[in-house]
Amino acid sequence: MAAGGVSCPPAQPCLDAIDWRRPWLAPLASMGQRVAARVQAGAGVADALNALIDEGAAPPPGVRFVPQAALPPGMAYEQFIHAEGRVPTRDNLHDFFNGLVWLHYPAAKRRFNRLQAGVIAAEGVGAVRGPLRDALTVFDENGAVLLAPPALHEALAARQWRRLCVELRPLWRQARLLLIGHALLEKLVSPRKQVTAHVYKAHAATESVVNVDGWLAAGLSAQRLAAKPFNPLPVLGVPGWWPENENFCFYDDSLVFRSARIA
Repeated sequence: MAAGGVSCPPAQPCLDAIDWRRPWLAPLASMGQRVAARVQAGAGVADALNALIDEGAAPPPGVRFVPQAALPPGMAYEQFIHAEGRVPTRDNLHDFFNGLVWLHYPAAKRRFNRLQAGVIAAEGVGAVRGPLRDALTVFDENGAVLLAPPALHEALAARQWRRLCVELRPLWRQARLLLIGHALLEKLVSPRKQVTAHVYKAHAATESVVNVDGWLAAGLSAQRLAAKPFNPLPVLGVPGWWPENENFCFYDDSLVFRSARIA
C-alpha cells in the first residue's frame, strides 16, 4: 500500500539518510544501494527499480513499476496492480522501500495484492476496509517475520520482554527477524525506540526455512490473516540491532515494552 509516506522532492536527501549498515537492512542492502545510486543520478524511483530487473540484478517480481500518474483517477491502487501488473510509484522514500520489498519478496507481495483485489472485487472500496484488508494493510505496511526457536515465539506472544530479550538472548543467534513492511523500513531511517513491527506468527518453528518468500506466500490464507496473527515487537529491542539495548534497563520502558493485557 503506497498511500501515505513522507514526500521527498528531490529524492536524494531522503536516500542519503539511509544507513545501509543497519542490521534490519541487510537483506535489502545490495539491491537497495543500486536503486538508490540510480535515483541519486537523476532517475525516477520507478525507472531505477525497473532497471535493476532489466539488468538481471533482481529477479522479475511479476510486475513493472510506473509513475503514480499512471493510476487512473478513482481506481483503487491494489485493483490497478492486479489488473495491469504495474505498481504506481512516487519519487519518495515510502515507495522506494515498497519497490525494494517487491523485488525481494515478490511472491508474498503478489499474494497480498491478490487477496486485496479479491476483497475489492467482491465488496468494493468502502469507508471501512474490513478485517482481511485491514490485516493485509497492517502487515504490508508494518509487518515482519520472525524465524526463531519456539521459546522466542512464546515469549514474544506473552510480551515477556525481559525473558525474550535478556534471559533468552543467546537464542537470538539462531533467529532471523525479516522486515516486510515498507512503512516500517521508512520509519527506521530515523530509528526511534517506539518503532514497532507487527510480527507474523508462524505455525511452527521455521528456523530451517530457506525460501522465506515462497513459504510466507503459501501460508498467507485469508482466514488466518483476518484473525490478525501478529505480535508487536519494538524493533530496536532486538538483541544486536541497537547498541543501547546492551544495557538491559532499555527494556524497563513500560510505554514501549508494554505488558500483555489480561483478559
